[in-house]
Parts: sequence; structure tokens; C-alpha cells
Amino acid sequence: MRAVSERRQKKKKKENLNNRLALIGITLVVCSLAVTVQVKGNALRATEKQLIIQEQNLEAQVKAEEERAARLEEQRVYVQTKEYIEKVAKEKLGLVNRGEVILKPSEKK
Repeated sequence: MRAVSERRQKKKKKENLNNRLALIGITLVVCSLAVTVQVKGNALRATEKQLIIQEQNLEAQVKAEEERAARLEEQRVYVQTKEYIEKVAKEKLGLVNRGEVILKPSEKK
């Protein structure tokens, strides 16, 4: 009877040891997962900050390009006006309207 009791005690000790090892293993896995989640979370936060900065830069570029497009549209409309055509004809081609007289200063030596 004593032998049976000793076997039961050994078996219980072995089960307790196995239970402790399993508990330690589970604890290590949970801790490693917690560390991994923390590290990945930090990396994602850093990436998010970079993406926010990039988004702001792109929005500024879009605004600048929209302003540039507006200026170009104004220029396109202006170059189609009679005023612009006359200005270019006078400045670059030296043309004048009928009845206009161009006075040039005399060159003194």
C-alpha cells in the first residue's frame, strides 16, 4: 500500500511539474506576443507620422498646382485679347495701327 501511495505522490509531483512547465511556456508565449505587438505598434505609429507628413506635402503641392493652373488659364485668356495681340505686334514686330506715328529719339553722338 505504501508503494502505491509513493507512486501516486511521484505521479502527482510529475503532473505538478508538467503543469508548471506548461504555465511557464504559456507565460513566455504571451509575454513574447505582448513585446511583438508593442514593437509593431511603435513601428506603425512612426509610419503613420511619416505618411501624415507626406500627405500634407502632397496637399500643399496640389494647392500650388491648382494656383498655377488658375494663373495659366488667366494667361491663356489674356493672350487671346486684342490688347495682347497689339502689344506683341508693337513690341516684337514693330507694327503700328493706321494713323499712328512712332517717334524714336534721335541718337546723339
